[in-house]
Formats: sequence, structure tokens, C-alpha cells
Amino acid sequence: MADPTPYSSSPVFTEETLPDALKRKHCTKRGVWGVVRVTKGEVMLQFEDGTEEQLLSPGRFGLLLPDQLHWVSPMGKCIMQIDFYREPPRLENIVQA
Repeated sequence: MADPTPYSSSPVFTEETLPDALKRKHCTKRGVWGVVRVTKGEVMLQFEDGTEEQLLSPGRFGLLLPDQLHWVSPMGKCIMQIDFYREPPRLENIVQA
């Protein structure tokens, strides 16, 4: 199987531009995986299903499964972006800036 590449990416967000909708419970579309990448600062990723929360930072990304309810919270100044995949991404190939 070929290594999947993102079919889309969100805009780059800061703690000031992160939409309120991403700070509330939401999920990716059916059949879509997401990878939350933080390039500056820290972002807390939390899940509705009881999965342990994750503190994301440069070099530590968060994986979003299809239909998995989640939300993010900036932990001070941050820069982040979300990449979207139509098949599970190969985690060892995720590029961290």
C-alpha cells in the first residue's frame, strides 16, 4: 500500500485564531483521520471516549480517528495545524516542523 498523504490541511492556527468550534466537542468526517501538528508551544488534545488526554508540542503530534469526538485547548501561545487523510496515516512518516 502506498504511503498516504494528506488530502487537505487546515489553516495554520495560533491561540488567537483557533476557532471556537475546535475548542468544543467535534469529530472528523466519516472515514477521515486527522493529525494535529503543533509547531510552537503546547496544545491539549482531549477525547470524549475516555482516551487519555495528550499534551501536544513540536515533535509530538495527535492522531484523530474517524468519528472520534475530541477538542483542543491551547496551553498559552501556540501554532498548530491539522492534516486530513482518507486512510490511516503512517505515523512514522509524519513530518514535524
